[in-house]
Amino acid sequence: MIPLYKFLELSRSHRWIWSALTVLIFWGALSVATDRFSLASLSGIALSASYLSIVGVGQMFVVTTGRANIDLSIASVVTLSAYVALLTIGGRDANLLLGVLAACGLGLVVGCVNAALVVRLRIPAIIATLATGYVLATATLLCNRSIHGFAVSPTLRAVSAGRFLGAPIMLFVCIALIAMTEFVLRRTVYGRTLSAVGQNRVAARLAGIPVDRVVATAFAISSVLASLMGLALGAYVGGAFLEMGQPYLLQSVAAVVIGGTLVFGGSASAIGVFFASVLLILLVTLMQIIQLPPGSQDMVQGVVVILVLALAGRDAIRTRAPKKVGLAR
Repeated sequence: MIPLYKFLELSRSHRWIWSALTVLIFWGALSVATDRFSLASLSGIALSASYLSIVGVGQMFVVTTGRANIDLSIASVVTLSAYVALLTIGGRDANLLLGVLAACGLGLVVGCVNAALVVRLRIPAIIATLATGYVLATATLLCNRSIHGFAVSPTLRAVSAGRFLGAPIMLFVCIALIAMTEFVLRRTVYGRTLSAVGQNRVAARLAGIPVDRVVATAFAISSVLASLMGLALGAYVGGAFLEMGQPYLLQSVAAVVIGGTLVFGGSASAIGVFFASVLLILLVTLMQIIQLPPGSQDMVQGVVVILVLALAGRDAIRTRAPKKVGLAR
């Protein structure tokens, strides 16, 4: 067995361990308490968690930039991307590449707009992305009025809802994204500069880091990943509908903070986002089993986020508090 002090030491450098451990405990408790949790249900939970992880990773990049930055346009990007991409594809595999490019283009444009509002105009990220989300929601309403049906290409449906070796294909896509993100965060210049910007922007500027470019890239990544997830989600449900991206707004933030990414920026964990996503899906599944009303489910998730943020804030204040220095005699 690993000694307790070594485990605590390991958890400080790998904060995702807590979310992974909670998933195991939660899964074991639910398996004992009910007969509904089996390998088949685990596969379904992994599929839902994969979709959440994709937008969660994008949100993680924004949060890591510091200053309590959060991308509130994610929900609208997911919804509008599903409309635009599925209409572009038109149910034909021949148009699949064009649909993917349309989704990426939409995400890139939204990300650049968010970055311009935050970086150039110095508008707080929460306000800027909220305003962008309202504009996108209006565009979605216009699309919804002029559309009477959807068709999904066979290849896209196979990727979004199919299985390989008994596991959802989207799970493999998610694992590849997590691995690539961890590589970027730990092994690339951008990953190091992202952490430096989140920890101290003034020091990062003095060190010659292009702070504005790093922050702008984070917003672009967030929007592009949200667009691609909207494309896949639309194919999975067989179309697009208003508010389809709304559940992912609160859950993406929750997955980031529960997964071990510091809410004040400077440190991120893509692995933690995945385990936290699984935990959140387990929590939602439990609330559905006990037939908790949808509004109450949102309240429970909100309370979880508040508790995690409160604990994170207390630890950050304790870490950043100036130490008392005794006077030399």
